[in-house]
Amino acid sequence: MKTPQALTSLRYEEFLPVFDGFSEGVIITDRHGTIVYYNTAMAAIDDLPPEEALGKTVLEVYDLDENTSVVMQCLQQRRPLIDRALVYRTRMGRFSNSIHTVFPLFKGHRLAGAICLVREYNVLEETIASISIPRAKAVRSTETLYTFDGIIGEDPEFLRSVNTARMAANTPSPVMLYGETGTGKELFAQAIHSHSDRAKRRYTPVNCAAIPENLLEGILFGTSKGAFTGARNKEGLFGRTNGGTLFLDELNAMAIGLQAKILRVIQERKVRRLGSLRETPIDLKIISSVNQEPHVAIAENCLRPDLFYRLGVVFIPLPPLRERPGDIEVLSLHFLAKHSHALGKRVVAIADEVLQIFHNYHWPGNVRELEHVIEGALNMITTSSTLKLLHLQSHLPTWHRLRGSKETLSASNGLAVAAPHLCPPPTTIQRTAPGGSAPVEGNLAASQAALERQTIEEALARHQGHVTRAAESVGISRQLLHYKMKKHGLQRSDFIPVAVDVSVPIRPKN
Repeated sequence: MKTPQALTSLRYEEFLPVFDGFSEGVIITDRHGTIVYYNTAMAAIDDLPPEEALGKTVLEVYDLDENTSVVMQCLQQRRPLIDRALVYRTRMGRFSNSIHTVFPLFKGHRLAGAICLVREYNVLEETIASISIPRAKAVRSTETLYTFDGIIGEDPEFLRSVNTARMAANTPSPVMLYGETGTGKELFAQAIHSHSDRAKRRYTPVNCAAIPENLLEGILFGTSKGAFTGARNKEGLFGRTNGGTLFLDELNAMAIGLQAKILRVIQERKVRRLGSLRETPIDLKIISSVNQEPHVAIAENCLRPDLFYRLGVVFIPLPPLRERPGDIEVLSLHFLAKHSHALGKRVVAIADEVLQIFHNYHWPGNVRELEHVIEGALNMITTSSTLKLLHLQSHLPTWHRLRGSKETLSASNGLAVAAPHLCPPPTTIQRTAPGGSAPVEGNLAASQAALERQTIEEALARHQGHVTRAAESVGISRQLLHYKMKKHGLQRSDFIPVAVDVSVPIRPKN
């Protein structure tokens, strides 16, 4: 495809053959918005011959202005615009419902132009669905999904969570899982499905954080022909999973507006495709997960309270690995056996110094991180080696070895010191106690909690118990401050000055 002479000044001509093969539409403009490159896929999306676009500005080709054109916005703001939904019409009358990502192009510090990547809604929906739907096919719980027998742990709190999940499996009540990244939320969701009477029906996991809002709605509810340009009759995941289990992972990442629509489906047990007036009854076991404490997510407007109360009928917290230290060795040996077999290694034990490092580490990535560390360590052992013990210096990742050196352990009284770029592990520190100057001992989590309490106490005292002003002074919402006050056992009344009636004389005691 030929391009105008203006493209030469941008010096991108050597890379254009790559864009010619893209399935996405690609437009490159100069800094004035004049189109200097327009690939074949973009011509198909717009149903517009390339010669009708090249050499013209985007405002001449499309029925847009500087406020509605994402390319012009990008040029004006000089920053990327990611996954912007746009329904537009070309000057030839062609409508398109698409997703746009635009990046500014710089030559040194000078703005040279912009590159815009365009994907039609129905094409992107099909791509995402093609990735998600195979995992939603009907499977037996013993074939591809985890069961409760595959959940490893002996910690009493963790076992309570397992027992609660097991009891909730055969009830129609929704289940909400709460835990940090890597604590095993999807593993629990699969086990609940496998243990239920729906085990032979579909299990559909949906990562609410990975799919743009406007696409997620169509994927969940389905679409009807005529709902928008290019829309077809297509069943959504609610309909496809009917009779089975739907897992809404990272629910707190879903847009608030879409959460309201999800709530209606759950309450009415009926779903209506986009663009349709007909409702279809559905029977689903809904499992959801959040990676943030629900009351905090509600205070920060990331989770609707009514949706939380509806989906959190059975609420199961999953403790992080740092709170179940007794399981570290059990899990380590389990992952050692699992990956030793997969990698063809003969390692059957872990050295004591390695276990000591594991116990001293904070594990911000939780169980998933522990598994990856052990798998990575096994890759450092040659297949021909007769070594049967996972040692410290030669096998652990570099940053774990630094934590485990004798010098480091000695310097920190037996506790490993965190690398600067990682979450710090629990370590003995000195800090000032709230309300006083005496130093107290404790781990990092306790120190952070004490500092938070002290900050809130000072703010409430400074503003004489006025919650709104105190919240503003520490930079959080009023609702979140109320939650933190409750967490720390603080009462607003304790910070309101007591009024003294000076009109009544105080008589000295005889």
